[in-house]
Amino acid sequence: MLRFAANLSMMFTELPFLDRFAAAREAGFKGVEFLFPYDFEAGEIAARLDDNGLAQALFNLPPGHWEAGERGLAAMPGREADFDAALDTALTYAGALDCTLLHAMAGIPGPDIDPDAAMDTYVSNLKKAGDAAAARGVTILIEPINQRDNPGYFLSDLEAGRRVIEAVGSAHVRLQLDLYHRQVTRGDLIHAIRDYLDISRHIQVANPPDRADPGTGEINYPYVFAELERLGYAGWIGCEYRPPAGTTESLNWFEPYRA
Repeated sequence: MLRFAANLSMMFTELPFLDRFAAAREAGFKGVEFLFPYDFEAGEIAARLDDNGLAQALFNLPPGHWEAGERGLAAMPGREADFDAALDTALTYAGALDCTLLHAMAGIPGPDIDPDAAMDTYVSNLKKAGDAAAARGVTILIEPINQRDNPGYFLSDLEAGRRVIEAVGSAHVRLQLDLYHRQVTRGDLIHAIRDYLDISRHIQVANPPDRADPGTGEINYPYVFAELERLGYAGWIGCEYRPPAGTTESLNWFEPYRA
């Protein structure tokens, strides 16, 4: 049985953030994810998880100056101290929320940064992160993100992600397989799932062209979900999509999977 986590940064946004947990439970979700929890005390979020019987599937490390366009620190030469601080903060929240998966965003190094230097920084930071995460029972994830939505993002290709994971050499650094980003970048989703499921610990879904719900757009998600079931995928599937109207109105696709 597939397990779906509502992304509370994109779903139920008609409600204040802390009220979205109850809305996710009422809609039938057993897990949640979000981009960043850091505007709230970890205890506040933990209480909402406990009150609603929800698991925290995933969240991201602090990304740097988000409002200024930064999208992560892991592959940013000269920002190693900022990355270390972000990792410490995220691991503290992960412990409070009983969350075992953290996404370390690579970032947008910019044209003035040598790509080899960015890669060296990326691998070095991920090695440190993997060691720190292993000590706390956490796995660090990396996610290829499409260049249309995030121009200049350092990691956009699944095969490059595999090479990074191999270079890091830690069982606590693995892949976050976002099918929306893969479809925008290259398509060929079923082969991507078959080729990369061995290193994937979390999957995310949305439907191009508008990053809408799995029932609206160009991807045949019932076929994709059937393939994931056939392959025995047991991790969470994060619903990181923007409902075209209200969130409840976007959930027809979820009926066959509702808890």
